[in-house]
Order: sequence, then C-alpha cells, then structure tokens
Amino acid sequence: MRKRRRNKANEVIHHDRWLVSYADFVTLLFAFFVVMYALSASNESQYQAVSQSIRTAFLEKKRQVVILEEALKERVDHVSPIELDEEWVADSRQLQQASDQLTQQLNEQVKDNLVAVNKGNSWIELQMNSELLFLSGSADLSANSLPVLKKVAEILKPLPNQIQVEGHTDNLPIGTSKFPSNWELSSARATTVVRELIKNGINPPRLSAIGYSEFHPVADNKIEEGRFKNRRVSLLIISQDYSRDRLHLINANKPAAGGQDRNFSAQAAP
Repeated sequence: MRKRRRNKANEVIHHDRWLVSYADFVTLLFAFFVVMYALSASNESQYQAVSQSIRTAFLEKKRQVVILEEALKERVDHVSPIELDEEWVADSRQLQQASDQLTQQLNEQVKDNLVAVNKGNSWIELQMNSELLFLSGSADLSANSLPVLKKVAEILKPLPNQIQVEGHTDNLPIGTSKFPSNWELSSARATTVVRELIKNGINPPRLSAIGYSEFHPVADNKIEEGRFKNRRVSLLIISQDYSRDRLHLINANKPAAGGQDRNFSAQAAP
C-alpha cells in the first residue's frame, strides 16, 4: 500500500495533452475546406449563373422602386400639399357617397346575402353572388341580374374612378367544351359584366376584367355555404390617387415601339 502511494506521488502531470485534440481539430477543419473548395471549383459555372440571376433580380426590383419613387415625387412636385389634401378629401367623399347609394339601392339583395358592399380608405368593393347574375356553369346574364347591374351603373357612371371587375368561382372543376376550367368561366363572367356596364353608359377606359378562378376564396370551399359565397363577381372601385400613381408607373416602364416589357403585365381591358 505504501509503495502504491509513493508511485502515485511520483507521476508526472502532462499539461500539453490539449495539443492532441487541437491538432485533430485543425486537421478536420483543413479537410473540410479542401472538400468545400473542390465542390465550388467543380460547380463554378453553376455558381456564377445562380449568382448572376440573383444579382439581376435585385437590380430589377431596385429599378422598379426607383421609378415608382420618381413618379410619385414628380406628382408631388407639381401639386401643392393643400391641393393634394383637397383632392383626397373630395375623392374619399365621392367614394363614401357611392358606397351609401349602393347599399341603399341594393338593400333587398344585401338582405338576401346576394350582394355585399365593403368600403376602405381608397376603394369600394361590391360583391355580387353568381346566383344573382348567372345560371350554373354559364356566363350569360340572367334576367334578374339586368335591373341590378343597371342600378350599379347609374351610381358609378358619374364617378371618374377606375372600376376593376373580378370573376371568382368555387373549387369544383367545370370541364365543359366552352369552359375547360374555372379560369375561362371566371374570366368570361367578368367580361360579361363589363359589357353590360358599358351598355348602361359607363366609359370603357374606366373598366378592366380579370378572372381569378377559385384561387381567391372568401369562405371555406369544403362546405356548400362556403362555395356559395366564393362564386361571385366583385367590382372594385379604386381611388383616383391610386390609379394615377399606378398609371405613372406603367407609363414610365413602357417599352419602345415594337418592344415588349416582360417585367410588367397590364390587365386585360375588353
């Protein structure tokens, strides 16, 4: 027992053992960077292509933002703050009056949940259920829809605002020879409503028609009540301020004659 204690006391403690672990770590780190370098060297052409695409995308986005800022600045420079404020107040007042008129004139359809009028700071949205406007699977207006659309046109005709007509469906496929999918059905219904509004005196340049198919639902498509709400045509009456700013942006990005700008797509007007 005494001999064991004597040998233990004579043991030497090595304080440099950490060098072994450190050397292993450095070796593994070196191997890692060698592998990474080999991978990057073998895919250098792909790396350059991806890098260039990302750089181009960021530059294009920055260019669009700059153009919009310049358009807005040009408009503000030519109009005094007082005039801007007066325009906004007048436009907002007109939209509020139109919203109140739509709610009053279509009160019966609102009570039957066939029409809904929503108002925002710079827009009015008039939602009309497809059951009010069309027969099932059809883009032809029903007889009951004509008086409703005539009332809508009479209210919106005096306004200068742009009107965006949006067609929506539920998610049940249609697949007929006339409408291969809900895209064609929603677009045709929007266009039909646009034509009826023109027939009732609304200036065509104020109008645009868009089909959204089933991809912008307002309710659950899993139940019949939700699908009923999703089958609709919406009229979006847009503030003049928003319309002018958007027009500045589009005009600033118009291509030269004979060219085509791939970065901006205009809505289809009938």
